[in-house]
Amino acid sequence: MTVVAPVPSTTKAVQQQASNQEYALLDHAVRLERNLAGRLALHVHLSRLGSQNRREEKIETAMTRFEEMVGGMEGQLYRTMSDDIIFVGEDDRIDDLDEAVLRLRHMFSDDPLTRQSDDDSETGFCTWYALERDYPQFVSLTRQLFDLSEAHRQDIKKLQETTAGPGMSKSRDLTPAQLGKLEESLANADLSAIMRRQPVCAVTPDDKPEVVFHEMYVSIDELGRRLMPGVSIASDPWLFQRLTRTLDGRVLRQIAHDYAKTKKAFSLNLNVATVLSSDFRRFEQSIGSGVRGRLIIELQHIDIFADMPAYLFAREYLRELGFKVCIDGLNHLTLPFIDREKLGIDLLKMHCSDDLFSGMSPDAIAALEQSVRNAGVARIIMSRCESENALQVGFNMGISLFQGRHIDGLLPQR
Repeated sequence: MTVVAPVPSTTKAVQQQASNQEYALLDHAVRLERNLAGRLALHVHLSRLGSQNRREEKIETAMTRFEEMVGGMEGQLYRTMSDDIIFVGEDDRIDDLDEAVLRLRHMFSDDPLTRQSDDDSETGFCTWYALERDYPQFVSLTRQLFDLSEAHRQDIKKLQETTAGPGMSKSRDLTPAQLGKLEESLANADLSAIMRRQPVCAVTPDDKPEVVFHEMYVSIDELGRRLMPGVSIASDPWLFQRLTRTLDGRVLRQIAHDYAKTKKAFSLNLNVATVLSSDFRRFEQSIGSGVRGRLIIELQHIDIFADMPAYLFAREYLRELGFKVCIDGLNHLTLPFIDREKLGIDLLKMHCSDDLFSGMSPDAIAALEQSVRNAGVARIIMSRCESENALQVGFNMGISLFQGRHIDGLLPQR
């Protein structure tokens, strides 16, 4: 009997089922350990395709066709949060599975990825696992995918809780039609009143905080209250992602107007697509040369790994302009998977919680501390520091850069 995990038909469904898909894959991989004979796994890296080939409609078509091609095979099909395909099944029809992969390659034949050798798991179109031989690598992959999906789900949950604000629990969810109206309103909105600055500070146990730079951002809570009261504009992750791209362009225009000649260091949190847009080109052409060496562009780790070729192009572009790059959105689960030097990143931002170490085994704590040292203790910012305990957790790992409300309270009030 063929068992195929359902492939969601919309990106919203993908987001809603992402953790379930990754959990089911991990559970499947763990249960396979005692029955590996004649089993294989295939990982198709659609997330490595160029941005022109990662349009929603094209990915959906590829998913549907692949599901049809493997429909007669014994196995299970999974779709990851980043739109990769993973098939786990018997190796008796490997030729048919290889034919399905060839057809997918043909669909994306204009993409350089399809011409890469599959021998390199870091750059190939797909990765094959003979599970009797490669089981440790495969189960490690499934754990990594699950950890990333859970971290992303928690980040979205915290974002929704943060932006809802007090008294907003009965807010209506944002709809596509409302998103269109919101984008129209943003075109001419003056964002100066809702722009916020939060310092990133160098802190040691014996010294007072010293501001290194400020992160400039728009208060999403205030934006929703001003432009669309009664609607939770972060309720749908995918619509909110679309909104942030529109908002990025508007923020760039506001920053260019208000801070074009500033001599103070600051950071902006942008989408990779925004860095490659005409809005960003106009922005970088309008700012003074002194700003370039002081500007840090923060990119979300989920955005980076969703389209690695686009990120690599954006990173080189930012380097040429003299900007620094920071990966945002990391936590204790995702940090160990980041190779800062290999990705060409200047800074990493790891979210903290007061109970970061609670429930973690000594080995897990030691592994996290080693990950911090590998990345460079002076290269990591511990963000969302809400209490003195969070600060102490950072000190214990050797971290000296901090951001959060507790740090704000340690600075002199102006």
